[in-house]
Order: sequence, then C-alpha cells, then structure tokens
Amino acid sequence: MAMVAEVAGVSPSTVSRILNGTARVSPDKTAAVLSAIDSLEFSPNPVARGLAGGRTASIGVLTQTVSSPFYGEALLGIEAALREESYIPLFVSGHWMESTERMAMDELMLRRVDGVIVLAGRLSDRMLQGYAKQVPMVVLGRSINSSRVRSLSFDNRNGALLATRHLTEMGHQRIAYIVGDTDHDDAVERLEGYREGIREAGLQIDPELITNGDFTEQGGMLAVNRLLDSGVRFTAIACSNDQAAIGALLALSRRNIRVPDDVSVVGFDDVMPARYSTPPLSSVQLSIYEAGKAAARVMLGLLRGENRSEVLPEPRLAIRESTQRLHR
Repeated sequence: MAMVAEVAGVSPSTVSRILNGTARVSPDKTAAVLSAIDSLEFSPNPVARGLAGGRTASIGVLTQTVSSPFYGEALLGIEAALREESYIPLFVSGHWMESTERMAMDELMLRRVDGVIVLAGRLSDRMLQGYAKQVPMVVLGRSINSSRVRSLSFDNRNGALLATRHLTEMGHQRIAYIVGDTDHDDAVERLEGYREGIREAGLQIDPELITNGDFTEQGGMLAVNRLLDSGVRFTAIACSNDQAAIGALLALSRRNIRVPDDVSVVGFDDVMPARYSTPPLSSVQLSIYEAGKAAARVMLGLLRGENRSEVLPEPRLAIRESTQRLHR
C-alpha cells in the first residue's frame, strides 16, 4: 500500500480509503491510485484487510444439500450477488439434521464470517436469533418474527393453489397430491394450497388421494406406486416439488401409464431438471435464483447499515407438456 501511495503521490490512508470505500475521495486521486495499482499489479489481501478492518469479506451460507437442484439455484444467485460487492460465500450443508446445522453454524462463527444466510433448515427460531446476536443474519424460505433476523419467504400456498387450479380448469376432478416432508413449513403450506384449490372447484377432498413423498425423487416414485397399488382412481397428480414429480413420472412410465394422455402431472419449484424431463414438466415457478440474489442483497444492505427490504417474485405457473385437458 505504501508503494501504491508513493507512485500515486497520495498518502497511504488515502489508498486505504479508496480500497475500502470508507470515504469520498476526489476523482483525480482515485484515478491516480487505480493507475498505480494497475502498474504495480497490486492485489489487496482480503485476510489482511479483514484483520485490519474487522471484516473478512466472506458470508456464511448454511444450505441443506449442495447437490439439490432447488438449493443449487439459490446458491448460484447468492454467489452472483455477493461477487458484485467483492464478497465470497462459504457454503456449508446441514443435511436436514439439527445437530449438523448447529455444528456448521459454529464453524462459520469461528471463521469470523461477516454474516450468515440460512436456507430453510431445522434450527429453531430461538437458535437462529441467538446466532444473530453475533452476526447479521438473513433466512430464506421460512418466516421468522425477529428484529435480529431478516427473513424472506415464498408464497407456497398460492403456488400450490395455482397448480391445482390449473388441473381443475382442465376438467380434472380426481387429483392426487404427493406431500413433502411435513416437518417443513413449505410442505404444510403447499398442502393447504392444494386443499384450497380442490374446495375452490367445488370438489370434495379425498384423503385416499393424498400420500407422502418427502420432497425426493424416490419418495415421488414410491408415492405413485402406493396410489396405483391401492386402486384409487385419479387422472392427475400435483406434487409438492419437482423432484417428487420426476420420481412420479418414472413410476408412471414403468406402469405403462402415459403422461399426459392418461395422467397429467404438475410439479413445484421449476428447477432446471424439470424443464428437461420426459415429458417436460408443468411446474410452479418460484424464481429460486432471483430469490438467492435477493437474500444476498439484503445481507449486503445489513452490512452497510441499511434496512433494505426485498419482495420475492410471486409464483406463476409454467405450463409444459406434462399436463393436458381431460378427455372424457
């Protein structure tokens, strides 16, 4: 930094202010410093800057499964937004286990991250509020009523209502539903949306048409097998997420049941694999990538002392080839 200051003809403190963006500096001085940095091929050391300024320019991100297509898109959005401000994410997975999530959070605290973004998870609101006493925190995918934690949640109920309404408007009355893991609020909210869509169409809710699928491909496949083995009649299936829907497509194919000619299938989340399934899946779009960017922007605002708010995009239905009007 002293070398840059000497070449630019300014003080080392001026170089520091320009690098950290902590004060307004004249355009001429800024240009001189940037030119000197370029000529000297100077690269700031983020660790050293963090020790000096009390920040590490890193944000902890507690996800659940890095390989998940749902969380993967959110992570890409977070990474993109943080990169614009020269922050880096440190990703850790909780694997839907409270003890693992707690260990991951403790590791992030030890690494002195400047803030933490949490994607859903099993940690209680009280635990998250405790961690939020140490660093700014943003939670995506669940609603927490706390002054210390900023939360962004999806309109899951309305999304499931849109999916169910799409099927009823195409003449389907016997609509099965594959439920997610009901330990998660989003699974419960999506089930409520399905039920609301059934009632809205003037139909009766049939408990035999509702079965568990736990948000996974295998769960969706097993759920469809249970429905078929039970002998219950249905012409459409609404699924709690795309992974369960993709498993449902496989189970139907193995039973020689054509989609959508025999049974229509609609998913939820609109992750990338849904667009390339066979057939391409009609699904509720939540704009997961944009939601990840929104969470990161809220975090960056907190670090700047801003009370920034973000509104997640409303869910909408992407209609593809897995659904069609019922032929009587």
